[in-house]
Amino acid sequence: MKIACVTSPEPGKTDEVLSAVASQLRGQGVSLAGVVRDIGYVSGFANGCDAQVVVLPDGPVIKITQDLGRGSDACRLDPGKIAEAVAIVESGTLNQADLFILNKFGPEEAAGRGFCAAIGTALEHGVPVLVGVGAATKAAFDHFSDGVATSVEPQANAILAWLQAPAE
Repeated sequence: MKIACVTSPEPGKTDEVLSAVASQLRGQGVSLAGVVRDIGYVSGFANGCDAQVVVLPDGPVIKITQDLGRGSDACRLDPGKIAEAVAIVESGTLNQADLFILNKFGPEEAAGRGFCAAIGTALEHGVPVLVGVGAATKAAFDHFSDGVATSVEPQANAILAWLQAPAE
């Protein structure tokens, strides 16, 4: 079983590096499954709390947040759109991928939903799993992964080295 998490205190850095690594690996013919953040999408909110993801390997692009209006401070995640992304990933080539990437272990995963089953399926089939994890859900991720996940620096070369290293 091979699972790693990437965390950066710099806003947006984890998304940038995971998207860059996915792009690089796709260019090398590596078979990918999962989702990465659509880096080209410009959020309509100053805090960036508005996002789209790209389903790997080749789309579609899904907006996973809902517009609740400028005055709202409620969570903008759209559980229905996350479920749509999960369904697409699970119905794809997840079992035959060379790597599963999840841009963020977020509130849905912390609650045991979202991509949790897809992560488990990937691991059961020997597919390495790479997950972006923020400070808010780090404890939930550590509990979910039972402490076996390797922490990898948010740098492409560190992620690629982890991927090429044998499973522990």
